[in-house]
Amino acid sequence: MFRNWRIGSVNGALLAAYFIPAWSLVAFNIMVAPVHGLYERPSVAVALFLSDHLQMAGMSTVRAAWLLALGRATVVAFFAIYLALLCVPRARKTGSSDEALGIALAIGSLISFTSMVMASKVGEMAALRLHATELLLLLGAAIVLVIERPEAPQASEAVAPLGLEQAELLHNR
Repeated sequence: MFRNWRIGSVNGALLAAYFIPAWSLVAFNIMVAPVHGLYERPSVAVALFLSDHLQMAGMSTVRAAWLLALGRATVVAFFAIYLALLCVPRARKTGSSDEALGIALAIGSLISFTSMVMASKVGEMAALRLHATELLLLLGAAIVLVIERPEAPQASEAVAPLGLEQAELLHNR
């Protein structure tokens, strides 16, 4: 059963096992109470940067919080699609599930990098460590995804194609 699993597939599944519950909980908290959810630990650096450096107030902060929640929910959705495609053996062998993983890694890396930069600007060290760790996880998975290629399909029995000299007619069967 586990003979056709690649290292990238296992790595992506482990990443999905972390990011789906963690980021969906953060996105849900932001959707329910945007300002309160934005000032929780995973997003506090973004909230402080928006209020201190960009001087956003009121509805602008709520809109930015919803945009952050939408980005995190998008990453969660692509990780869920990746896990669903990973359950199909043909998709796992050919590597066709890697597109969903690649999109999740790209968007997640962008969110984590931006949050890490914002955390360094406002001096929030706990948030900086959290976002740097998430970014390293995502970048490590992206490197494994780029380096490890799916297994090439094996050439099965060569079937002679029907040429012009060998037409298949009713009386030739």
